[in-house]
Amino acid sequence: MAVVAAAAAILGAALPASGATAPGAVAVGRAVAGVPLQEAIAALPVEEEHREGYHRAREFGDWIDADKDGCNTRAEVLLEEAVQAPTVTGRCTLSGGLWYSYYDNEYPSERIDIDHLVPLAEAWDSGAWRWDHQRRVAYANNLEAAHHLVAVTARSNRQKADKDPAQWMPPYEPATCRYLTEWVMVKRDNHLSVDEREKQVLTDLARTCPNAPLPDTSS
Repeated sequence: MAVVAAAAAILGAALPASGATAPGAVAVGRAVAGVPLQEAIAALPVEEEHREGYHRAREFGDWIDADKDGCNTRAEVLLEEAVQAPTVTGRCTLSGGLWYSYYDNEYPSERIDIDHLVPLAEAWDSGAWRWDHQRRVAYANNLEAAHHLVAVTARSNRQKADKDPAQWMPPYEPATCRYLTEWVMVKRDNHLSVDEREKQVLTDLARTCPNAPLPDTSS
């Protein structure tokens, strides 16, 4: 999996109950300090959402196997974030394994979903509707930023659906600052906008989080 090498702890990251580091911590390619969280939120452009024309499969495609090793994006994330590695047979058939879902502080071994931290519909609404198809497929399969795709319980992924932080936040409260920070990073790095309510909620939640500089994870 082509994930950038150096790992950095995300602001307020929720840790597993066992005390082990939660899988899926943000990895950064360059240790370049960005602007503080609150300033980064203030800099996000505000636009009305644009849902017209959205069709998930047509606009973003499906999981791809970018490096042609037999494992598609979903499998690559599962392999990267496993707490206990699954068995791999054939052309990337996975069995067994254990993961940590930081959204709800659980260790599911079954019914694992791969969540787009900023959902595809939300990305479309926030500016991806202007992108060409190739860029949208790349967004849907982004393995370069470790916070972009995250293994979570199927339950939390279904509950979240395409909601933004004004409508849904992880049920595990200690995950708030990590989720908030990663959301802002995805929006910032992909030049996506926020709506007025979303920006207000991000601003309010950020007051309870460390106002530390965000890592620069843009390419």
